[in-house]
Amino acid sequence: MPDLMDEFSTIPYGTLGIIGLPGCEELCKKVDKYLVTWREERENEHKSTIAFSGYQRDSYIINVNFPRFGTGEGKAVITQSVRGYDIFIVTDMFNHGLTYEMYGQTIPMSPDGHYANLKRAISAIGGKAHRITVIMPMLYEGRQHKRSGRESLDCAIALQELCLNMGVDNIITFDAHDARVQNAIPLKGFENVQPAYQMIKALTRNVPDLKFNRDHLMVISPDEGGMSRCIYYSTVLGIELGMFYKRRDYSRVVNGRNPILEHEFLGDNVEGKDVIIVDDMISSGDSMIEVAKKLKELKANRIFICTCFGLFCNGLEEFDTAYESGIINGVFTTNLVYRTPELLERKWYHEVDMSKYTAYIIDTLNHDMSVSKLLNPADRIQALLTKYNAK
Repeated sequence: MPDLMDEFSTIPYGTLGIIGLPGCEELCKKVDKYLVTWREERENEHKSTIAFSGYQRDSYIINVNFPRFGTGEGKAVITQSVRGYDIFIVTDMFNHGLTYEMYGQTIPMSPDGHYANLKRAISAIGGKAHRITVIMPMLYEGRQHKRSGRESLDCAIALQELCLNMGVDNIITFDAHDARVQNAIPLKGFENVQPAYQMIKALTRNVPDLKFNRDHLMVISPDEGGMSRCIYYSTVLGIELGMFYKRRDYSRVVNGRNPILEHEFLGDNVEGKDVIIVDDMISSGDSMIEVAKKLKELKANRIFICTCFGLFCNGLEEFDTAYESGIINGVFTTNLVYRTPELLERKWYHEVDMSKYTAYIIDTLNHDMSVSKLLNPADRIQALLTKYNAK
């Protein structure tokens, strides 16, 4: 049974339905299992009334097929009625492990392809659902969130298309690169969920001798843009905070960004201390490894990397080398985006399971109740640390 909330006192907003787009099947099955168990165990005198119709089911997953034509064109086909449902669509925009056939060639799925599937699913619903909530852990085009010159604003346009044109009521994302992109849809729901509690819990389970105090542990932001999330970590953990400042070459652009010339450290002495580097994602991983090397030069002890999304666009070899040479001691990322089988086999990799937390959010929103208690885990973090320190 959920332990983060009191017994629900409201009726469901609508019959619960979960649509997992291609690539999200594993996460959705875990979420569905939690919901089925909780609703079987939950006592409610009104469960037999019409307002709770369909409340207890063997599964809340709605089957949707996405067939493709030989040209690469596709469509979505829902195999059951969704009239009056409270629909939650879960999508992983960055699952490159999926492929489809186009003119006899095997094509990997791109973020644009996943976004097209999302719109197809919403179109197949056809306006019959009571409410549609999109759970998009890593925002589509989330790094193209601001304009610096004559360039597109892809993320804002996508949010407006979904909410203003296609009837989506709520967007739920995790650790957005810049949550201010929600200004594009000010009259629609937008929740930016932080995985801080789950990250800290994973650290306590996988690093049993970690000491959460100022003398033995520091949290580091690899750049100035991630300071807000690191301030939260340092505050709830009661430890010192440091950051790196990226000096960039603004005279040229390489792979869509200004290349980094050097990382400069700002913060307290890290000598002999364990360090947690916190960021929203690992893309190529070059910056993260460079920061870890700088910290080792400053005589830091163990280094653990904690990010919500591990993309590893340039492969895993650089992290293998860093681990074998003692530069890093572990990498923690969530299961909210695709992880390759090779990544899951790495000794340095630790997965942070977010399925239970996602199920909490869905269950709460389906009952049309506030998720504020879920979004602020400070009390749970303190309880976790008290229990950990007692051991």
